[in-house]
Amino acid sequence: MSCVPWRGDKAKADAEAQEPLPPHIYHEKQRRELCALHALNNVFQDPGAFTWDSLQEIFQRLSPNTLVTPHKKNMLGNGNYDVNVIMAALQTKGYEAVWWDKRRDVCLISLSNVTGFIMNLPSSLSWGPLKLPLKRQHWICVREVGGAYYNLDSKLKRPERIGNEEELRKFLQHHLRGKNCELLLVVPEEVELHQRWRADL
Repeated sequence: MSCVPWRGDKAKADAEAQEPLPPHIYHEKQRRELCALHALNNVFQDPGAFTWDSLQEIFQRLSPNTLVTPHKKNMLGNGNYDVNVIMAALQTKGYEAVWWDKRRDVCLISLSNVTGFIMNLPSSLSWGPLKLPLKRQHWICVREVGGAYYNLDSKLKRPERIGNEEELRKFLQHHLRGKNCELLLVVPEEVELHQRWRADL
């Protein structure tokens, strides 16, 4: 099963397209290859949480010995950052990224202790209005705003309402069943220290 955009129930999606979004929701749109930057700012609901300059500085000070995937360095400085930069960036804000084991049931996530989710999944490439028959890994943010969970993918025209906790778990499981999909839980350092993101403890 491949990673495809979550559609959910069509009737529900059509109804929600007419629903007004919470006035305080922040959704940073895609620019160049800055999806990691957009995902981070969307998690914190703050356009000033990180900038291209701050992420580039983090990337440049990471030594090869600290990189989880050193072959994926952002050598060109184009903003297409890997997980190492995301993890280090979160730590500067007092947060940690927990890499979720896809073999585990997402029901074991203690949602109330998770600030947000950053997912890495295949996304179609486009050239202007044309969609190319190619896919590239892409970072997206999912988080709760105003009592509901939203897909804040920077490639979307507007935030996509997922719904309640049960619907969020279905959304996550749907993507995790696909190929090349990874999930990071964004949690405060204290939550990670005591593993309070786990519902089975």
